[in-house]
Parts: sequence; structure tokens; C-alpha cells
Amino acid sequence: MDSCIIKSPLGFAQITGDTSGIASVTVLNSEEQVSETIPETLIDCVTQLNEYFDGERETFNLKLNPKGTDFQQSVWALLQQIPYGKSISYLELSKQLGDVKAIRAVANANGKNPLWIIVPCHRVIGTNGSLTGYAGGLHRKQWLLEHESPNQQQRLF
Repeated sequence: MDSCIIKSPLGFAQITGDTSGIASVTVLNSEEQVSETIPETLIDCVTQLNEYFDGERETFNLKLNPKGTDFQQSVWALLQQIPYGKSISYLELSKQLGDVKAIRAVANANGKNPLWIIVPCHRVIGTNGSLTGYAGGLHRKQWLLEHESPNQQQRLF
């Protein structure tokens, strides 16, 4: 499995993958040494993430290979259908899966998403519009949602 570390506006991120696809993109909570060379299998991912952060990309075109249960894979597939700049509640996501009672399982699968940003779990919010649960930290979730917002506004605080 190939790996590299990049610096993003939200901190350092580790990318892993091979010829089968990108297995994970994980935001790190510590400073790391940025990779001097990027493995060939990860170059497209690094390029597309940089384009996303530069505001030049709204969708990703990568071969993905995340590890997870069948249920997790079905949740992650639905997450990829949430349009850039839009959000959905955990309840709505559960309804799309056909079981409103699966809301906790959906939230758990969302939290185990190994493909930060590429599978946009940050676009899932609470039913009341609150920013709930995000493995990368709520400050990153807020940043990502503001980055994707069609109504760019200067922050007051």
C-alpha cells in the first residue's frame, strides 16, 4: 500500500492506496513531514484534493477502494451522491436507505468513512441543521461547508 502526507488548509492529511484505488484519506491532528515524492498511484488524488481546496474542483474522479462492511459501503455510496454545496440530515440519509430507524447505524457508518472529503461525510448534518459529529472535528466540518457554500460570506468573528 502506497502512502503520502500532504498539507491542506485544514492540516496534514495522509493518503493511502494502490493500483486498486484510494483506500483512505485521513486528516491528522499533528504536524507531520510532508512527503517529498508522491507515489504514482496517489498523484491524481493529491492533484484533485489540491484543486478542491483551491476552489477549482467540486467532484472527484478517482478509483476508490475503501474497506468496510456492505452496510458501510452502501452509506458511503449515498454520501457520494450529495451535491457539492448541499447538505443532508442523518434522518434523510436513513430514509434514502429505506429504514428511518437506522439513523444511528447510518451515523456510525458515516463516522467510519475512510475517505475524508472525497466521500463527503461533512455534508451530513443534524435534522435541526446543527453541525453534529465529525471525526475530523467540528471546526473542519464548518470550514468545509463554508468552503462549498454558494453564498460565500466574509466571517465576522
